[in-house]
Amino acid sequence: MNLRTFALLALATFAAPAFAAGPVGDATAGKEKSKTCASCHGATGNESLDDTYPKLAGQYPEYLAKALHDYKSGKRQNAIMAGFAGALSDEDIDDLAAYYASQSGDLHDLSKIDER
Repeated sequence: MNLRTFALLALATFAAPAFAAGPVGDATAGKEKSKTCASCHGATGNESLDDTYPKLAGQYPEYLAKALHDYKSGKRQNAIMAGFAGALSDEDIDDLAAYYASQSGDLHDLSKIDER
C-alpha cells in the first residue's frame, strides 16, 4: 500500500463518524434559543397552539435540522418559518434540533406499530 492510499484510508476512517453523527448541538443553548419558537410550538415543542403547527418534541435531530435548513434556503416553503429560519446560524439550528429532540414527545415511529 502506498502512502497516498494509506493517507486516504486514514482520513476516511477518522472523518466517517463526523458525517454519520448528524447535527450535534447544545440542548441547553437550544432551550434558550427556542423562546421565539414557543409562541407557536409551545415551550417544549409539545403544546402547539394550533393543530396545523407540528409538534417538535421527540423528533429526530437530523429531521429538525434538515427542515430548518430547508426553510432557510427556500427549499421548503412557509413564509413564517422562512422568516425565522433565515436568521438562524448553523449552530443555532443544531442547538434547536438538539433541544427539541431531547424533549419527551408523543410521536410514534411507524416501525413500532403492532401488526394485526
